Amino acid sequence: MKVSKHSQVKGKSHKWKDVRGKRCRPPVAAPSDSSSSSSSSSSSSSSSGPVVAEMAKEHRAAAKKKKPSVKRLKSKAKPVVRPKAVPPESGCKKTHARSNGGSTFAPDAEESEEVRDWREYSRAFHGNGVEADADVVPPGRLDGDALHRCAQRDDRQNRAVLVMQMDQTLCFRGKCFLTCLYGRVEVMGFTIEEGQQSYPLFSPASHCPLTVRALESADSSRNDRTEASHILQKYLPSASRKKLLKKVSSNSSVILLEAMETPLTRFLSSFADLGELFSPPVSELMSAVLDTPLNGLGMIPLASAVEGLKTSASCRDALNAVVSACKGDMDSCAVILVCGTKNVGKSTFIRILVNTLLNHTASVDYLEGDLGQTEFTPAGCLCLSTVREPLLGPPFTHQNTPEHMIYYGQSSCESDLDRYLESLKSLWRRRSQNRETPVVINTMGWVKGFGFQLLVDMVRFFPVTHVVQLSHGAAAQCPALTPEFLRTAHGCQTRPPAQTALDEFTESHGPPRSYSHLGVQSEFEGVARQGTAKHQRTNEHRELSLLAYLSQLQSPDPGPVRPLHSLTPYQVPHAAVALGTVHCEVAPTHTFYAANGGLVGLCCLAEKVASRGGPVLLAQPPICPCVGFGVLRGIDAARGLYFLLTPVDPSVLRKVNCLLLGAISLPPCIVTTQSGFEGEMPYVTTDYSFDVTGAGKLRVFKGLMRPGQTGTQ
Repeated sequence: MKVSKHSQVKGKSHKWKDVRGKRCRPPVAAPSDSSSSSSSSSSSSSSSGPVVAEMAKEHRAAAKKKKPSVKRLKSKAKPVVRPKAVPPESGCKKTHARSNGGSTFAPDAEESEEVRDWREYSRAFHGNGVEADADVVPPGRLDGDALHRCAQRDDRQNRAVLVMQMDQTLCFRGKCFLTCLYGRVEVMGFTIEEGQQSYPLFSPASHCPLTVRALESADSSRNDRTEASHILQKYLPSASRKKLLKKVSSNSSVILLEAMETPLTRFLSSFADLGELFSPPVSELMSAVLDTPLNGLGMIPLASAVEGLKTSASCRDALNAVVSACKGDMDSCAVILVCGTKNVGKSTFIRILVNTLLNHTASVDYLEGDLGQTEFTPAGCLCLSTVREPLLGPPFTHQNTPEHMIYYGQSSCESDLDRYLESLKSLWRRRSQNRETPVVINTMGWVKGFGFQLLVDMVRFFPVTHVVQLSHGAAAQCPALTPEFLRTAHGCQTRPPAQTALDEFTESHGPPRSYSHLGVQSEFEGVARQGTAKHQRTNEHRELSLLAYLSQLQSPDPGPVRPLHSLTPYQVPHAAVALGTVHCEVAPTHTFYAANGGLVGLCCLAEKVASRGGPVLLAQPPICPCVGFGVLRGIDAARGLYFLLTPVDPSVLRKVNCLLLGAISLPPCIVTTQSGFEGEMPYVTTDYSFDVTGAGKLRVFKGLMRPGQTGTQ
């Protein structure tokens, strides 16, 4: 497998500098008129569904009581040193330095008519930049009338510009592109500043709604309304621009919101059951604010009755502690293991942690240890990824191919604990030990019995510097994984005080390794309870991730969605690849029946596949690199061919010599709701009885020790 190489940072002084400028580009130019037609055409599909709009108008309450704004972790920016102004007679344009490295030009010495009008108008303002009789929107949630006063829309380009004051928030459902034109805002712990690229925001009904919060200006002395006027000139007509300029002050942030349509969103919306995925769920309909300049962009603001993401004080303290430790003088890079029971917020905390770290470093390594709720791949995978862009949506919105991946084939590891641990060790060995990039390790929500022993093993196997343990309520869900507790705890493969199966991770005969234990108390609504609304159950999350991966088969160009059965598959000879099952034992004569129409992992065995002319079947599940996934849409036994659909690049596909079938199956909508079928639908049958012996799912648990193994009879 081809592994991308990353340049190493020499010296600790370069590890934790502000790197947001590396992601910056020159100020975003206005889109050309040629794109207006495509933008306008996508607005109708991006907007909320008519059913949702009608229900919300009927049931929306008139309550306007404001709730306190949610406190967020603040990220301090580097101070900005402004250059001296260039004298007007020089005829040059002065450049204003930005904390992110971007720059814009001041107006020419010969002012335009618009600038002169603005200077006359600005005389009516006080020194702090606020108009004497202006209706200033106070800090808090932006909804209803506040959005009408602070937002203006350009219908021709299908976009809107919003002015936010410090600590004002916008909570919404939907999807859009966000560009910061002036000031800076924060989303899920990541700070977006002027001059940076546009970032896609996803706030579907399957997860907690996103919140955009305006931050304090990096330069407190900044109050250049003329600069803001020139920025807005690219995006709004004169009348709308003058209305917004009344709201701009030294601590204002101006953001551009644009409609977004991608192959992912088109593919998901092609299924009837997912048509309202980016609309507010029923529980939020009464709080949906429909009549605003933002709705036609595909995003629906929510009133203050919906709290949005809530971070507790202990969560903010843990984030600050990890970031401070990473920025300090550590002997090695930080390795943060996050653990906790199911539905306690581990994945959300990790996304905020990764985004916060990306404010200070160019990349963060991520080791996936949760088979059921994976972040970057379909379920059933263990992987090591390098994250360079912020995570501004749930997992199905940022599916990609990790640097290293192993296909385990199940959403839980309880049937084979040893294979799970050995797979994690194999991934860690592939990581360069000279990297100075922080590492975040995700774990499963299984914290009882063998699941807790796995956590003990992972803390001992990896050079963990911080253990962040999430919990809820007054009762403890499992013992605290402190260094003191670990000295006497038993794992699945390790025993106290520090025995380990990997000598390269711990020094033999050395003192027990120490780390920081950080407890986080989750306080968000619905903690420890699986969502019961549509699209909020864990099995639905797994299906969304798999559908998102399969959306890569669609063309990037706008157009109708093509069903999978209309795509041309690859032809793979039986003798070229080995076929095996990893989740159960299947008789060789039944292997083709089990694999046909299933999802397979595309893997690379170290040894060459040897065939005597027929298919090659594996007796034991191997631990080997995986480069992606495919749908085995047909098997021609007569000609000895597999027919495979996969988005993996052909250059990488040539290295694949193994197809592994696991317990991760295709979502039902793939085989039951695709258009274009005539007659009987393939792979689907109604003539099936679960009363037949062996018809049900057989589960084999390999972690349970027999009496003969424990020494008891």
